[in-house]
Amino acid sequence: MQSQNHRSGFVNIVGNPNVGKSTLMNRLVGEKISIITAKAQTTRHRIIGIVNNPDYQIVYSDTPGVLQPNYKLQEQMLNFSLSALQDADVLLYVTDVVEKIDKNDNFLAKVQQLDLPVILLINKIDQTNQAALEALVAQWSTLLPRAEIYPISALNNFAIDRVQKRILEILPESPPYFEKDALTDKPARFFVAEIIREKALLFYQKEIPYSIEVGVEEFKEENDIIRIRAIILVERDTQKGIVIGHKGEALKKLGTMARKDIERFFEKKIFLQLYVKVEKDWRNRDNMLKTFGYKLD
Repeated sequence: MQSQNHRSGFVNIVGNPNVGKSTLMNRLVGEKISIITAKAQTTRHRIIGIVNNPDYQIVYSDTPGVLQPNYKLQEQMLNFSLSALQDADVLLYVTDVVEKIDKNDNFLAKVQQLDLPVILLINKIDQTNQAALEALVAQWSTLLPRAEIYPISALNNFAIDRVQKRILEILPESPPYFEKDALTDKPARFFVAEIIREKALLFYQKEIPYSIEVGVEEFKEENDIIRIRAIILVERDTQKGIVIGHKGEALKKLGTMARKDIERFFEKKIFLQLYVKVEKDWRNRDNMLKTFGYKLD
């Protein structure tokens, strides 16, 4: 039964790369929806996680870290971040105790012009001291005078409940936007691809992970097993060799790591087949970006 004063709204998470947006997203949603690694540019899409309660529905949105684009894929990633400023009911602007405040003035200027509630989260407070934190809060108060500031640690789950409580207080009254049992707007295949890509980010070194994209070509759900065939795209033949490894060992190890996580995600046995294919310069090709859902209409 839906309550009379039901609250519902879009809470969009933005900020520079590596400030902990995905960790925060997963804390707020209570599920591992955004992939998390220590590498920048881990999140490439705008990923939605939905929190439901009889009295409210919060639609969280994790976005790629804001960066100056060097190729078309990064342009699309920036578009996802900019679009999050347009349709938010509440904006969570995430920074941390180590990044320079003026790291991305252009994006910050756009946030300053917004006429909506902005909650500024200073993450990783376990990596600083009280005096330095107070100085940082004072600096941010000058830059975003209308924002409410919360020092947090997403990793240690510190003050996350205070943030959630505040979000609920300022969420507009509205019927739900999604079905009440929905967890995300993304299909199952999307999470399979993201898990495989996360493992690639952790497993391979240097530029390899950034050249990788994953497509799920087959997802067959049977009674006791899900059969998945996925293709890993790289940009060059040399990268293909590295991804496969000597006698296929690297690919096999990657497959095992990914399969275990996919089994946890779906709570079902998984049969996973991985293939590697070279698609020259895919990050700059419109048709390829469209295939992988990066093009905004």
